[in-house]
Amino acid sequence: MFEIKPMDPTLYRQQTRRSTLIIALTFAVLAMFFSGLAVMLLGVPGGDNFSLNVGGVIVGLALTVVLVRGHFWSKPWMASAVYGWRLKRSLMSVTNVMHHVTAGVQASDPTAIKLLRFYHLGLTQMHQLDANSSALSQAVHEIDRHKELMEAKAMDTDQSRLDPAWLDAMKSKTTK
Repeated sequence: MFEIKPMDPTLYRQQTRRSTLIIALTFAVLAMFFSGLAVMLLGVPGGDNFSLNVGGVIVGLALTVVLVRGHFWSKPWMASAVYGWRLKRSLMSVTNVMHHVTAGVQASDPTAIKLLRFYHLGLTQMHQLDANSSALSQAVHEIDRHKELMEAKAMDTDQSRLDPAWLDAMKSKTTK
């Protein structure tokens, strides 16, 4: 279950830039090391070693992915980047069933209404964290209209948790 948490956008961007720099430097060092090692061990002096260099870069990339997911992911300096990744994955999971969500909202399905509210709250936070105020300003009218609908139905507008059962309910609509 994913939960939207309050986060300072400036601090978020600072921390994600730092983690991105660390990962990029890790990749660069590993790619250069493995490319150089491959050329040194298997290369032909004065020959075409392009494929060995590409192979070293691919090994460096693979090792970087393993390090990020296996070691870096749980480090405190990665917390903001991991949160942003999870937020975007949660929004994408809602986007994947959005046609059922909008149909459900029109049919006054409470699950669809809550799911759309979570999506709006998550989208708002994502745009704030990414400093994308122009995209957010385009969605404000729809977000406000949906919130008013929920208030008129006396529904809780604080839908900061994505309940996987909501997604399952929307996905089950595809099989019907």
